[in-house]
Amino acid sequence: MAQCAYCKTETFLYDGGVPICLECADARDANSKPPETEHRLRTILMYALTEATARSHAASEAFTAVMGDVPSAFPHPDGTQRIHNVSRELSDARKEVMRVHTRLNEFLSRGIIPEDLK
Repeated sequence: MAQCAYCKTETFLYDGGVPICLECADARDANSKPPETEHRLRTILMYALTEATARSHAASEAFTAVMGDVPSAFPHPDGTQRIHNVSRELSDARKEVMRVHTRLNEFLSRGIIPEDLK
């Protein structure tokens, strides 16, 4: 006989190879989301990831284009500021991809729903 992975009582019940007692299984089922809600949340998070990735790719292409112009005909201060601006946009876009990816990963792996989607 194995111990429940949650409350450590002895049990014969397994769920996906993990020992779980009836009380913990019932509590988990009561707290689970309906399938349509889970699908809707997954769709929203996947769409956000797609949008953030597209923004990151566009920022990367803009950065490559600006760096390809160096040295350019722009006066030095304007050229430097242009590089800083496009670099900041790329950095922000990459941070957004990581933030959105973390939200999706936490939802898929742990079932954590982001606060703004509750």
